[in-house]
Parts: sequence; C-alpha cells; structure tokens
Amino acid sequence: MVTGGFSFVKRSSLNPILSKKDIPYPAELIFNAGVCKFQNKYVMCFRNDYGSTKEDFAAGRGRLQTNIGLAVSDDGLHWEAASKPVFEYHNADCRRAYDPRLSVIDGRCYLCFATDGDCGVCGGIAVTDDLEHFEVLYLSEPDNRNMVLFPEKIGGRFLRLDRPMPVYGTGGEFFDLWLSRSPDCRYWGEHKRLLRGKDIPFCNSKCGPAAPPVRTKAGWLTTFHAVEKLESNALKSWDPAGWNKLYTAGLMLLDADDPEKILGIAKTPLLVPEEAYETDGFRGSAIFPGGMILEDSGEVKIYYGSADTVECLATAHVDDLIAACLE
Repeated sequence: MVTGGFSFVKRSSLNPILSKKDIPYPAELIFNAGVCKFQNKYVMCFRNDYGSTKEDFAAGRGRLQTNIGLAVSDDGLHWEAASKPVFEYHNADCRRAYDPRLSVIDGRCYLCFATDGDCGVCGGIAVTDDLEHFEVLYLSEPDNRNMVLFPEKIGGRFLRLDRPMPVYGTGGEFFDLWLSRSPDCRYWGEHKRLLRGKDIPFCNSKCGPAAPPVRTKAGWLTTFHAVEKLESNALKSWDPAGWNKLYTAGLMLLDADDPEKILGIAKTPLLVPEEAYETDGFRGSAIFPGGMILEDSGEVKIYYGSADTVECLATAHVDDLIAACLE
C-alpha cells in the first residue's frame, strides 16, 4: 500500500475545516470543494451529499441526493456557509451536479462540475459574476469528468484538464489526465493526453486532475489524483463490504508557456491518508485536492476532500513544492 507524503506539507490544526455541522440545511457529506479568491473573499463551492446516514448504509437503505453549496471566508481558514445551496443542474439526461472546481479568469468566476444520469457521466462548465446566477457554457458528451480550468488564458485561449473514462479502450479503470483548448469555453479541441496513470509510481489504476493549476515563477504547479487499487476491500467505508481504492494527491510542474510540457513530477505523493478524518468515512483513505491558492507570502493553501466526508486544508511553501517536482 502506498505510503509517504512530504514532511513540509502541514495539515491544518482546524481540520476538518468544513463538515455537515457547519451547514444550515440538510447535509451529510461535505467534500471535494473548489476554492478560489473572488471579489476580495475566499470562496468555496463544496459538494454536499445528503439524505442518508452511516446507519442507513449499514442497514442497506442508503440513498444520497446531491447539491453544491457555497461558503466564504476572510482568511481561508474559518468558513461561513450560505443559507441554501448555490448550484444545482437538471435536464432530461442529468440529475445532479457535484465535485465543483473554481477558477477566476479575467475577473469572472468559472465553475467546473460533474453531472450524471441515465446517459452516463458528463463534465460541465458554468460562469458567474455574483455567485448567485450561473450561465452553463458547456456540457461534454459522456464519459468525462474532473474538469478544471487554468486560471488564465494562454495564447488567447482557455485551457482545461480533464479525465475521460474510456472503459472499452483501457479494459478497466485505467483512466489518464488530458489537456484541451478552447477559444470561448464552449467549443473544445486539440485534445492531448498529458499524464498516464502507468507513469505515476504510486498509481496502479486511474489518475486525473485535482485542483486547478497555479502559476509560479517556475511554471504551473499542478495537483492530480492517483488511485492505488488494493486486492481486497480492506479500507474503511460506509459500505459494509468495505472499500479498495486508496486515493492520494500527486504534484507536477508544467511549463508556463506550453503546459503540454511536464517539467517534473514528484516521485512520491504530496498527501497520503493518515489522519482519522482521512482514513475513516464514507469512502476511507481518500484524499482529493480541489482548490489551491498561492499567497503573496509564498504559502500555498491546498484544500482537499477527505474520506468523501469532510473538507480539509494543508499548507506548504511554494519553493518546497517546486523543488519536489524537479528533484
């Protein structure tokens, strides 16, 4: 089983920084949030699964509903949730929106999300100027998800990372991380596979985007998720049968002008599930970064979903993160 994690990455003493007790409407699992700075506030859009408890799942009657909530903060540490969910998505084919990611581009806040239904899993992109009204710009064909946008245009175009799910081509859950470009965030092309799971030393299954990249003096600092699939369902889970997918956070550095070029990949995971709030939950031993903020001080705030149950925070200095990619 994967072990590791860098000593210079420090978990917040406030963890979990957001959980169901902080939400003023029906809530059970608060995780996989997107975080950004927008209009002089720290802004978090989080996934909220609700409607069933751990006991319901143990009794075989667990069934969750999903919406996307909003929380704001003055310091990125202490959060206040809005009084109601901020975003839901329904149409004839899709029944919910989840796993939000946030990027601010040219002063507008873009929300990437996943959605699913009887047509499969799709990825969507919406934009807002006030965190109340969202215009959906794009919805992919199945099967694709985990979309994130670079926080600025390159060569006048939007750039996106995502994770298609080609089960026929790969013969299982061997999904990779892809990059594509768009003139307007509506029409996407120039698709290119950027990172393969088989090229990650701590991955034997799927990989894909995590938090949107941040620009540094050395290039685009970019997190990804990597999965080690275990032979037995030894991990804790609300499912009485257990769970066998260990999710860790990886880190790579992309060229500032041409993000198709990988300058370096950290040889070990950035974060590995260790704390009780990371190993015990709806799906235990799952760490999934969804937001990353580079402060003027050089501190990087890394926001991550933990055990598919709560939202957490870790910090590190940007120079240490860059060095880990270039070793």
